[in-house]
Amino acid sequence: MRIPAHSVCTAIRDDIVSGVHERGSRLTEELLARRYGVSRVPVREALRTLEAEGFVVTRRHAGACVAEPTEQEAADLLEMRMLLEPLGASRAAQRRTEAHLKVLRGLVRLGQERARRGNSEDLRSLGGWFHETLAQASGSPALTSMLTQLRHKISWMYSVEAPANPVESWAEHGAIVDAVARGDAERARAVTALHTERSTAAHRLRFRAAGDRQERVRNSQHPVNMPSLRH
Repeated sequence: MRIPAHSVCTAIRDDIVSGVHERGSRLTEELLARRYGVSRVPVREALRTLEAEGFVVTRRHAGACVAEPTEQEAADLLEMRMLLEPLGASRAAQRRTEAHLKVLRGLVRLGQERARRGNSEDLRSLGGWFHETLAQASGSPALTSMLTQLRHKISWMYSVEAPANPVESWAEHGAIVDAVARGDAERARAVTALHTERSTAAHRLRFRAAGDRQERVRNSQHPVNMPSLRH
């Protein structure tokens, strides 16, 4: 495929998050340039950016590789999210524009409607759009950038189960917007903190799940092999 040079970083990041480029795999400039239909210069710049973001590491004798985060690093991301999202909501209550409110209210209406219908796939994308808009409403480019990176990394490291009660989850989104609309920074912070804490419980490490599956496969082979061991 061919994409604009300025979009190379986004394309590589998206492919890392979706698993196209697996953890620990090499990222050679030549192959990436061929894949995205660009020269090696924007690829090289993209890899530098992704290394600064933590998606890529440079290894001796291997060059650029997809990072392999530890469980502790993954856990730290959720803790950071629990601290920063309430801060973003608090700032949004103080700095949001009418345009932000219009989008947030529209997303809540759609989310509540989809929740009643049980359309989980739509809810996932609507939830991402909601939190992205809420971050932008904070009026802080630095905070918005940090929250965006956190969402990318959490999507990369975790699978997220659908909420047990999506109607309740979107009611919480509505409560956040109500507090933001009233300019109640403390209420916005408190409701968002509660919502984030509840949603965190639905996150399951992707690489731990893969390791558990491998362990189950190895364990399931023992009974089959036992008779041959006795001979």
